[in-house]
Order: sequence, then structure tokens, then C-alpha cells
Amino acid sequence: MTADEGRGEARADDAAGVGHSADLLYAGWEQQVRWWDAAFGVIVALTAAALVLEGTRGTHLVVACAALAALVGAYLLWGARAARTRQRGPALAYLVVLVLATGVAVSQAGVATFLMFIAFAQVWMLLESIKQGVVGCAALTVSVTIGIVAAYDFAPDVVLDVVPQMLVTLLFAIGLGLWFHLAMRRAEEHARLLDELRAAQAELARTNHEAGVVAERERLAREIHDTLAQGFTSVVMQAQAATAALDHGDDGGVRERLHVVEETARENLAEARALVAAFAPVALQDASLPQALGRLTERYALETNEVVSFEASGVGPLPPATEVVLLRAAQEALSNVRRHAQAMIVGVRLAQAEGAVTLTVADDGRGFGPDVADGFGLAGMRDRVRSVGGTLSVESTPGSGTTLRARVPVDATVLGSDTGAGAGVVPGAGTAPVGGDAVRAQDGTQGVAR
Repeated sequence: MTADEGRGEARADDAAGVGHSADLLYAGWEQQVRWWDAAFGVIVALTAAALVLEGTRGTHLVVACAALAALVGAYLLWGARAARTRQRGPALAYLVVLVLATGVAVSQAGVATFLMFIAFAQVWMLLESIKQGVVGCAALTVSVTIGIVAAYDFAPDVVLDVVPQMLVTLLFAIGLGLWFHLAMRRAEEHARLLDELRAAQAELARTNHEAGVVAERERLAREIHDTLAQGFTSVVMQAQAATAALDHGDDGGVRERLHVVEETARENLAEARALVAAFAPVALQDASLPQALGRLTERYALETNEVVSFEASGVGPLPPATEVVLLRAAQEALSNVRRHAQAMIVGVRLAQAEGAVTLTVADDGRGFGPDVADGFGLAGMRDRVRSVGGTLSVESTPGSGTTLRARVPVDATVLGSDTGAGAGVVPGAGTAPVGGDAVRAQDGTQGVAR
């Protein structure tokens, strides 16, 4: 997947996340409206049954049933749709019918006041603001009050009894409506905050994805630079040496250089496969770090004909990440010596003491001044060492060589029985042909290759 594809997917996820909470809110509201539909149907049915059971007959029953029918029709036509779509026009049309039909039904039979249980709730559900809800409740209260006193021909004593009762009912309805209104606003605020949270999470995920892509590219660039690029450099140098030997008729030298080219190419191929498979460096798959460094210095001496010494002092088992970092640091350091230092003697030392392991690569080359900026290889080396909590220092003076030290802390629990009081010789380290002969150090402290 490319970074652009990743960003495209992240944007799609962002849009999906922002709309997700709104979809959930809509689904929840739709479910609540279904319950309101059921409650409305139950209240109307109970009111109609109460009219009949109470003994309402004749014109009063017909008018009351007509008012109920008008109310049901208005709900089906406008009310149910307004509850789902929040459209103002249908909501107002239905509420007008609700207020009038409820007042008419109550004027024909007092039992029709059952309708008030659903009517007040619908007023608050369909109106958007508190002010509108209060006005709607007041209008419904006035309509019902008029209907009740009209049933008693507006008798003064009935008015005095009904009006206070209806004022209490109005206050209760307003209190209930305020609670309902606050609950709805909290739900909407929750949905808005959930949208913002999902948007922030999507943005964070996209940022982390992009950072991961950049970090992976940098890691692969360092791996390729520290392995394949150096191997190809060696192949080029050996091919040039083989060409020079061929010009002088040195068939043995040509074969020797071609053999080195073949071995280097095989190692590069193995490294490439390891990179693809995300395995550890090939040099560390069947050897410890001291052994891998011994082989590295041996091959370096073979390729450059420089005097190379390697020493491993008190080095025990190390964490895999530390081994990889130090091996890559040694590879990069030797590559820099070969390309820039023009050295004759190179020393590589690996030592473990005081809770840290230190890799030192020193040469007697031309060195460089403090004004020389780090190249890609040295900058990558610093990043590698820093990634495992270590430090990297480079000391160099023009004409006096260069010394590179990579120090990585190691937990005391990983120190093993392989540590020793003195230096150790790694099998195969520090051997190189000198006029067709191989010299191996026998003093038990270091190997020297020419």
C-alpha cells in the first residue's frame, strides 16, 4: 500500500467515523419514535374505549369520535413524519389539529382528558425551542380548559374549580417538557462530541499511519545503505581490481577477486531476502555478534589489503536489537574507512563492561575536521544507536585518523557466562592473504589481518 492510498483510506475512515455517531443517533431516535407511535395509538384507543364505557352517546359520541379521527389522520399525515424529519411545517400543522381536536373531544366528554398524556409530550417533541414548547403547552391547556368549562356551559363555579387545576397541569407539563428538552439537547451534544472524538481519532490514526510510513521508509533506506549498497561498492572495487590484475596477466589474482565478488554477491542476495522477509541480518542468524564482526573484519581485510585487527573483550549474550545496531554500525564505519580514510591500519574492538557494550572502530587515515557535516550513513548510524538508548561519538583530526565509538547500555540480566577477563579470539576473525598466505593471531587477544 502506498502512502497516498493510506491517506485516502484514512480520509474515508474519517468521513465514515464522523457520520457514524449521527447514524447511531438517528437509529436511536427512530426507535424512540416508534415507541411514541405505539403510545399515541394506545392512548387514542383507550380514550375511544373510555368514551363508550363511560356512556357517552349520541351527538357527543359522534363529535368526540370525529375529533379523535381527525387527530389520528393528522398524525398519520403530518405528525409521524415531522417527528422523524424535524420539519417545521408538518409539525405546526399537526400541533394545530392536536390542540383543537383535544379541546373538542374534552368538550364532549371529560374522559377525553386522557389525550393530554400524549399531547403535552408531542408538543415538546415537535417544537425546537423552550419558548415554543411553553407556548404550545399554554395553547393546549387553554384549549382543554375551554373544552371542560364549555361542557358545563361556562358555569362560574366550574371555571373557578377547573382553572387552578389546569394551571397546575400546565406547570407540570412545562417541568416535564424542560426535562425532555434538556435530555434531547444532551443527546445531541453527546452526538456532536462523539463526532469530534471520532474525527480526532481518525486524524490521529492518519498521522500515526503517515509517521509509520516515513519511519519504515527511513528504516529500509538505512538497511539498504548498510547492506546492499556497501556490498555493491565492494563488488565494484573487486571488479576493478580483477580488471587491473587481468591487464597484468595475473590469472590467480583475477580468480581471487572474482571469488570475492561471488561471495559478496551471495551475501547481498541473502541480505536482500532477509530484508524482504523482515528477518535479522544474515550475519547474525547463525553466529554471535563477536563472530559476525570477526567475519566482517576478515572480509574487509581480504578486500582492501589493509592491516585489520579485531578484539572482543568480555562480551556475553546481547539482546538481538543491540546486536543488529552494533553490526550495522561496524559495517558503516568500515565502509566509511574504505571510501574516505585512505588508511593503512584499522582496529575494531568490542568490549562489555559496567552495564554497557562499546564498539570502537579506529583507523590511521587522513581524518577530517569539525566542519565536516554528517553524511547519510553516519546520520543513520546515530539514529540506530539512539533507537536502543545508546550514544555515538566520532573523534577525528585531519591527518591523525578517526575513532568511532558506539556505546549501548545492556541490562545486567543479559550478561552471560561467555564474559571473560581478557580478550577473546573469534574463529575466523582477522585472517587475510598476504602474498597468498594467511596470518592468524595466536596470542589469544586479537586477530590481525593484512
